[in-house]
Amino acid sequence: MIHIKKGQISFYWKSVKDVFSFSFSLGKRTKRTRVFYLLSFLPVVMALVIKFAQYFYGRTDIQGIYIFSNIIMMFYLQFLILLLALFFGSSVCLDELEGKTLTYLTTRPVPKPAIILGKYAAYSVLIVLMTGAGVVFSFLILNCENLGDVSLYKILLRDISVLCLGLISYASFFTFLGTFLKKSVMVGLIFGFGWENVVQYFPGSTQKFTIAHYLKSLLPSLNTGRFSFLLFRLEPTSPQAAVGMLFLITGFFLVLACVIFSFKEYLFED
Repeated sequence: MIHIKKGQISFYWKSVKDVFSFSFSLGKRTKRTRVFYLLSFLPVVMALVIKFAQYFYGRTDIQGIYIFSNIIMMFYLQFLILLLALFFGSSVCLDELEGKTLTYLTTRPVPKPAIILGKYAAYSVLIVLMTGAGVVFSFLILNCENLGDVSLYKILLRDISVLCLGLISYASFFTFLGTFLKKSVMVGLIFGFGWENVVQYFPGSTQKFTIAHYLKSLLPSLNTGRFSFLLFRLEPTSPQAAVGMLFLITGFFLVLACVIFSFKEYLFED
């Protein structure tokens, strides 16, 4: 019995790796990926414009790390990671349905959960790389005079870690939506830019029903500055509990996605 279980685990692991390798290789060459790569570098352009404006107008009194932290909060956390997770997460299943390749995949000797997990992992790595590249370049541009300050790199690592947690947790939820909803992108847009961007500002425990709440709980409060409204009414969860909840959310919705994908019969439309 032990050998059978080990063999099953080994088979599942190999299947996930095979799906991951194929999906990652295919995914990084798609038009969608190229478009989102360009979008993820928009903050780099913003950083260059801000830096040139600082030198041109002589406003070098504003610290680069302050501007960098506000770009992270305003653009990445509120917009980009939601958009990337939505379009790539929902595509884990929808790509196969729209391309009518699901039948080919499911008739192969590959467990259905391995298809979801492999594609989810591949797309998660892609969006993490997209986000990380833009964040690093923005950081280097805005802090070019202080690159020898080790404390700044701690802030960079913290922000990248928070964004990565946001990407994998949002992507798992949108993967789950994509397994049973035909209009999952529309529902995802309502959830991401409606529910997440409104309920997080509600007072009390209601805000804890958003992923954004746990992400913001891992970032320092901005008591001053023009973007401090982003943490308005935040009643933060402890960092340990926030990280635990984000991993729990990720695992919960991935398991649900695997279960639904394994048992649901998908019909193709002409």
